[in-house]
Amino acid sequence: MTEFLTQTSWWVPFYGLIGGVLTLPWSIGMIRRTGPRPAAYFNLLMTVLAFVHGIFIFQNTWRQEPQKLVFHWLQAVDLDLTFTIKVSGVSIGATLVVTGMSLLAQLFALGYMEKDWALARFFALMGFFEGAMTGLALSDSLLLSYALLEMLTLSTYLLVGFWYAQPLVVTAARDAFLTKRVGDLLLLMGVVALATMAGGSLDFPDLYEWAETAELSPLTATLLGLALIAGPTGKCAQFPLHLWLDEAMEGPNPASILRNSVVVACGAYVLIQLQPILVLSPVASTALVVIGTMTAIGASLVAIAQIDIKRVLSHSTSAYLGLVFIAVGTQWTGFALLILFAHAIAKALLFMSIGSVIVTTNSQDITEMGGLWSRMPATTTAFIVGAAGLIGLLPLGGFWALRQGVDIYWHSHPWIVGVLLVVNALTALNLTRVFRLVFWGEPQAKTRRAPEVPWTMAVPMVSLIIVTLLVPVMMQRLSLLPTWALIDKPALLLLWLSGVVGCGVGANIYLHKAWSRSLRLPWRLLQDVFGYDFYIDRLYYLTVVFAVDRLSKLNAWIDRYLVDGLVNFLGLATIFSGQSLKYSASGQSQFYLLTILVGATVLGFFILWPIISVLNLEFSRFI
Repeated sequence: MTEFLTQTSWWVPFYGLIGGVLTLPWSIGMIRRTGPRPAAYFNLLMTVLAFVHGIFIFQNTWRQEPQKLVFHWLQAVDLDLTFTIKVSGVSIGATLVVTGMSLLAQLFALGYMEKDWALARFFALMGFFEGAMTGLALSDSLLLSYALLEMLTLSTYLLVGFWYAQPLVVTAARDAFLTKRVGDLLLLMGVVALATMAGGSLDFPDLYEWAETAELSPLTATLLGLALIAGPTGKCAQFPLHLWLDEAMEGPNPASILRNSVVVACGAYVLIQLQPILVLSPVASTALVVIGTMTAIGASLVAIAQIDIKRVLSHSTSAYLGLVFIAVGTQWTGFALLILFAHAIAKALLFMSIGSVIVTTNSQDITEMGGLWSRMPATTTAFIVGAAGLIGLLPLGGFWALRQGVDIYWHSHPWIVGVLLVVNALTALNLTRVFRLVFWGEPQAKTRRAPEVPWTMAVPMVSLIIVTLLVPVMMQRLSLLPTWALIDKPALLLLWLSGVVGCGVGANIYLHKAWSRSLRLPWRLLQDVFGYDFYIDRLYYLTVVFAVDRLSKLNAWIDRYLVDGLVNFLGLATIFSGQSLKYSASGQSQFYLLTILVGATVLGFFILWPIISVLNLEFSRFI
């Protein structure tokens, strides 16, 4: 039985894809009488099967030696392109997180999108989304991982642009797709280079073996490392490819639940797998740390100035993924995995909570809300538990994940400890600010009669509350928590204090709902800098977009006036000469011979003229 489960582990990604295919008769309108809900039920059923199958595999593979399943895709001469799957406790555990989050998000979507006319199409895209993510969790081949990352890029484009009748949604989907394509294109260059240098095999174990003995020039190693980290940088919304995640919030909230919890984690998971190759380039490792630090602190500052409730949380996603980049750049992948696990569950719960707020108030502006704690107790509890599970407050998962990072860097990199504490404090301040504006205070016009969400949304939300509270227990069962004797007490106290200070400042700063910008000029300027993401989008417009626009216009001018002009000139010359020659056609052969003779004479004169000139010059010198 164990052998059968192991050999069929590759089925897990196909459950979601099959669910997406089963929804097609409803998605394309072949079946209309039943409405779109049967399509959602088919997709939910396949996700349940994937989750249950994953549980059985996990029970039989935990603490066992990893096993490989190899599928040969293309064999030609010395080239052997394979799709390799790794069956281990970590990979199967990752599929459980993906399928579990997908199941809860789809249940939540049944209530959130109950009246949407394109419900079947949404669930088809969610199945496609799920299949790509579970495949990434199992992949042990860079080639397969790259193909699945491309599937994620396409899925993001389709889900962000789900409500395509809105112009802003179309723009957001286009920008998200193009931004991620920049990283994907650079990653493809790295994949092709690795296939050439490593002997053709793109399986991660073979690449690790090659990296141990590889001798690359500093320039080659640097270019290879930067190309490999470009793809995860785009997928994880890291600087400078981070603006897409903010715009992706135009899509449906159930898709945002997955996008901000496990989709960005998939890009980071690929980066973790690439870490043994990235050590070949110290520049690439340093770049990871720099990118992660800039994004972690910058995104945390930007988040505290946002008034759109979804964008508030999307920027904190970029910040926490920045910590993962720092961990990979300093070769502490265990800390990176722990951050991904704790962040995914807590952030999914936060997005469920704000999704409930959005669906009952029909607003995403936190300055228009207030007083929801007494009207939506389950939603309020979900937000509090999710916030506590994300930041460094005892005893939930976020605290233990950050504590490991503080312990690791306490002596070797104290400044990284400072980054962790600053990010933790700013996140605590930001979430406390949101709680005060949305759930605390006096009810506003849009929240005065807001009801609690229906059971289709409440059940997955309450279930995820329980899972978030049990994260420390799961960490303990997986031997991820330290014993009390090994805990660094000063570091633990400092982390706890950073969370308390952040919550304290967030609870006491002055918040006024009458305006979204401060009336004092210095604070207003600072708020605008954070609110507009340090004006990075405008900087791109003045540099990259401006350069591309001018270059495109120059190419258009060259094509129109030089290329087309030359072709048109030749055409006009041919027409003019032809029209002119027709009047000289007399039909007399002697006239034609005379024309040929004159033409040959003129041609011969031009050919012989340089020779005659040289001979004349030499003759003059002789005389």
